[in-house]
Amino acid sequence: MAAVSSASETGDSSRRHPPERRLLLLGGPQSGKTSTANTILGDEVFDVGTETTHSNVGQTEIYGRRVTVVDTPQWATPGDPKDDADADDNAVAESDAAPQPPPSLDSEGPCMGAILCPPGPHAILLVVSVARPFTETQRRAAEEQLGALGGGTWRYSMVLFTGVDKLPKGVFVEEHIANTGESLQWLVERCGSRYHAFDNTRKDGEDNTQVPELMEKVEEMITDNQGWYFEVNELILLEEEQARRALEEERMRMEEHARQRDQMIGGPPRELRVLLLGWKGVGKSSVGNSILGRRDFESGQETELCLRRQALVSGRRVTIVDTPGWDWFSVRRTPKRIRQESQRGAALLRPGPHTLLLVLPVVSSLTARKRRTLLAHIETLFGDNACLHTMVLFSCGDWLGRTPIEEHILRGGRELHRLLEYCGNYYHVLDSKTPGKDRSISDLLDKIEEMIRENGDEAFLPIQSEWLSEESSQSSDNTEPEDDCRGCQLQ
Repeated sequence: MAAVSSASETGDSSRRHPPERRLLLLGGPQSGKTSTANTILGDEVFDVGTETTHSNVGQTEIYGRRVTVVDTPQWATPGDPKDDADADDNAVAESDAAPQPPPSLDSEGPCMGAILCPPGPHAILLVVSVARPFTETQRRAAEEQLGALGGGTWRYSMVLFTGVDKLPKGVFVEEHIANTGESLQWLVERCGSRYHAFDNTRKDGEDNTQVPELMEKVEEMITDNQGWYFEVNELILLEEEQARRALEEERMRMEEHARQRDQMIGGPPRELRVLLLGWKGVGKSSVGNSILGRRDFESGQETELCLRRQALVSGRRVTIVDTPGWDWFSVRRTPKRIRQESQRGAALLRPGPHTLLLVLPVVSSLTARKRRTLLAHIETLFGDNACLHTMVLFSCGDWLGRTPIEEHILRGGRELHRLLEYCGNYYHVLDSKTPGKDRSISDLLDKIEEMIRENGDEAFLPIQSEWLSEESSQSSDNTEPEDDCRGCQLQ
């Protein structure tokens, strides 16, 4: 509950000078709040060309009385597609700026504005533009904004209409209130039917009496409140500070995330090491060609031995190893030679593959046996931690047409969902028919880099000694010496 204190000031100074008046301005997007603050101050004190993210204080003298004005960030408005559909295009001249995005993470609540005019505001001016529709969503936003200050705020509140020059000729603000609807009428009544109208386009030398008339109404409200002003409860201030601290921590986390990404993107091309896996005939070779942007792997025939190829793709050095296909029925039905070849493929990506790309055609249904067999192959060949580095790549994406991959996954059933859960919900879809021309290749590499960041100290799957057995006898015949990846520094 907010506390209120007497506005009467003691001491000789109060007898020599009239007491100060403190005004707190609140408003939503394009309400004209900042322009209104400048009108009251009689000067362009606040910048109307940018979004207000922090409360700002300005002072002036009106009839020898010092007046403090606090401009605050726009209040958050719950999303409602009807709110802005009929907005007047001409409202921009009256608004703080052009349409703005939602408030940023470091935007302040109204409590900060209230404590910037200590010991508290005499009047809380709710700024509403007549050029924009005032909907039920806007009404709730205003109610929530005052609620954030605590109880007892409405007796210090007044609606300040802006943009009255946009009203049709002969239409006064009273008629606008009557015609706009119940939401605006509720707001005015909740403020004790206290309201005032502003035209922020009028200049000081144009017989402008709107500011003195506003101050007269503020004086009347102070008299009705027996000289008391609004003071924010200390508990609410504590909650506001805790919320601000949480937002600051979130902002720092996002900045650190962006910094890490910039470090990965900046500098010389770095290497991403990818191992293609899957059962026979799923299109692993075609996927490899699509990623590298050229036909390095022979598609359309069974892969017998691992083959490593490398290319510069979207600024990254990408190294891919294609492997022979597994049997879909069981691990035991996959010949030992093929299983060993899969491990040797991983060994060709020293010091280890960043991603095990599990290729799965979108046209193939995934049964419980197929899922268990795939996971058994991965865990048997590469260990329990392989799941941290595994991503499902849906091949033959052209079969989806205009169907989103998410919808395909929803229709895929329980087994597909369980497979994606095993892979940490890392997946991508690729059209293997157009090597190097699929725009999603860059997105795939972004996801691989995201996986690397998420894995932290375990950025790649380390090579095990048993994978190196007989490596040179078969696989190295298909690998040029200069393609050796031992110099990779991406961790």
